[in-house]
Amino acid sequence: MNPTIMNKTVLVTGANRGIGHALVAEALHRGAKRVYAGTRQPLVHADERVTPLTLDITDQAQIRAAANQVESLDLLINNAGIGLYDDLSDRAALEAHLAVNLFGPYDLTQALLPALIRSQGAVVNLVSIAALAALPIIPSYSVSKAAALSLTQNLRPLLAARGVSVHAVLVGPTDTDMSRGFDVPKVSAERAAAAILDGVQAGDDEIFPHPMLEAAALSWRSGELKSLERQFATLVEPAAVAS
Repeated sequence: MNPTIMNKTVLVTGANRGIGHALVAEALHRGAKRVYAGTRQPLVHADERVTPLTLDITDQAQIRAAANQVESLDLLINNAGIGLYDDLSDRAALEAHLAVNLFGPYDLTQALLPALIRSQGAVVNLVSIAALAALPIIPSYSVSKAAALSLTQNLRPLLAARGVSVHAVLVGPTDTDMSRGFDVPKVSAERAAAAILDGVQAGDDEIFPHPMLEAAALSWRSGELKSLERQFATLVEPAAVAS
């Protein structure tokens, strides 16, 4: 993907609040030609470059309708997610998290993949630092985000041969409704959004949009596990996935 948002077409899920809302604003600020704003509830936006999409990422019919409406796409940002308190005693809670945080991004990415291949675009999955360091007060969230990180890592080499880059955002504490109950230092949603798009434009596999995660980012990028991921990626046969 061209390392700029200028004149590109972007789709953001969960675009009505928090980081999603900030990502829409940041993409517009960087000169995006069109921003599709996916929300479950109707959305009105003053900027004519914004096209609202009614999009519940657990609804297959809405995913198909969105894919039909999107004429072209350079950047898909899978931001929509849920995080509910639980103790892993209720399978339904785990399934609800997996439906939104894992299968939702998977299904939407698959539906929009033809457009992304045409544009040689990019997929950005908002995961969480909880994917690497479990947060046991919201364990179903942690499990689902760990699965979403693995999905992202596996899609990366599989889609690279088709010209599509895949990025994981390891979100830290951010001042949004979801993290309102955590009494820890947080970044604003606007700062997180800017850091995310900076990371995409820099071509970073993993993006850590919180200053407190700088050491974790350095350790991850230079560590043995990242090295192994790169080694394993070479096992993918380009000819097998490029057709």
